[in-house]
Amino acid sequence: MPTSHRRRLILSHGGWRRFSLFRLVQAQRMRRLLLLFSLGVWLAHGHPSAQAKALLAAAPAGSPPPEVINRIAFPPGTQIVILQTFSLLLGGVLFVFVLSWWRSTRPDRPGEASLAKECRELKHLKIGYPEGMTYLETLRSQAFLEQRLKPLGLAIEWHSFPSASTLLSALSNGEIDFCGGGGTASLFSQAAQHLFVRVAKEKHPDVSGQAILVPEDSPIQTLHDLKGARVAFDEGSSAHYVLIRALEKAGLAYGDIEPIYLPQSEALDIFSRTQLDAWVIWMPYASTATRSAYPGRSIANLDTILGDRAEIDVPTLYYAIPELVRDYPRILKALLEEVNEAGLWANKMKLDTTRQLAERFPIAPEILETLSQRSLERAIVPIDEPTLTALQAQATTLRELQLIPERINVRDGTYSLQTRQNWTY
Repeated sequence: MPTSHRRRLILSHGGWRRFSLFRLVQAQRMRRLLLLFSLGVWLAHGHPSAQAKALLAAAPAGSPPPEVINRIAFPPGTQIVILQTFSLLLGGVLFVFVLSWWRSTRPDRPGEASLAKECRELKHLKIGYPEGMTYLETLRSQAFLEQRLKPLGLAIEWHSFPSASTLLSALSNGEIDFCGGGGTASLFSQAAQHLFVRVAKEKHPDVSGQAILVPEDSPIQTLHDLKGARVAFDEGSSAHYVLIRALEKAGLAYGDIEPIYLPQSEALDIFSRTQLDAWVIWMPYASTATRSAYPGRSIANLDTILGDRAEIDVPTLYYAIPELVRDYPRILKALLEEVNEAGLWANKMKLDTTRQLAERFPIAPEILETLSQRSLERAIVPIDEPTLTALQAQATTLRELQLIPERINVRDGTYSLQTRQNWTY
C-alpha cells in the first residue's frame, strides 16, 4: 500500500477520529507538564536531602527543630529562581495548550470546510466506469473515495457501462456525474453537442489491450488483406480511430472495408461463429481472463499501428458534468485526488506482481525499470497541449471521413478544462 494512502488511513478522512487522537495526545502532554510543575512547587518549598531527613528524625518528639530547619535550608535565592522557572514553564504550557486548541479547530486540509459544505449540498455523486478501466475499478474496490467523502455527507454511486461512448451519453443525460474512458468517444459526443467537460487524463495509459483480430483459419495475414473485409468495432470508440489509422498504414481507404458497428458484447458471439472477417477490440486497459480468452489471432496492435505515439494518440481521459466543474470544484478536486491515489496503488500492485514473476521467469530489466518509475509518478495529470493537439487531429480526420457532422474545436473551454492543479496530497 502506498505511503500516502497509509498516511491517509492513519489520519483518516473523518475529522472526528483525527480530532480525538489529537486531544488524547494533548491530554497526555498536559498530564506530564502538570506533574513537572507540581514537582517544582514541592522543590520550591524545600526538598530535604537524605542527610536532612536523618537530622529531622533525630529531633526531640513534639518540639520544633529550628536548628535542623536552618541546616536543611536551600542557599539564598534558590526558591525564587525555582518559582520563576516554573512560572515560565506554566506560561509556556498555557501557550502551547491554547495554540494546540486553535490548530485543532482549523480545517484538516485547505478548503476542507468548503468541501464539507459542497458534500452536504450535492448529497449524491454518481460515477460511471467502463469494464477494465483499472484506476476507476481500483477506486471502487478499495473504497478510497467513500472513506474520504462519506463522513462529510456525500453518498457515492457506481454504474458500469459497456463503452466510453455510452458513458458520455449518460453523462450528458444526467444519469452520472463523472466517468472515464477513451478520448475518441469525446469527439463524437462533442460533435453531437453532448454536455461534458474533459477534466484530466492518465499520464501513462495502458495501451497493450487493443488489437485487430481475425479468425484462426482466416486467409487474412496482414492489414493490407483487410480490403473488402467485414470489420466489426464499436462506433465512436478508440477502436474506431485505431482501425482508421491501421487502414491508413496499409495504404487502404476507410471505404475499402465494410464497417460493422457492434458493441463488444454483441460482436464476441458473432466473431466466435466466424461471421466476421475481422474484429477491432479494445479489451480496455487491463488483462483479465475473460478478455484474454477472445478467439482468433492478432494481425496488428497499437504498437505496430501507432508506435511510440500510442499513448498520445489514444489517450484515456476523465470527464465530468459542467455543474460538477462549476458548482462543486472542491468535490471534483477531491475526486481526482482519490483517482490519483487509486492509480498509484494499482501501479504499485502491478510492479509487485511483476517482481514476483521475475523471480521465476525471465523479464526484461527495462520493463521492471519502467514499472518502478511509474509507481512513483502521478497517475493522472491535467489535459495538456499535446493531448489537445492529438484530439484535434483525430477530429479533423473524422470530419474529413464525414463520420462526425461538423468540425469541432477541442480547445473550447466549454469542453476541455485546462488547469495546473496537482491532484496529490
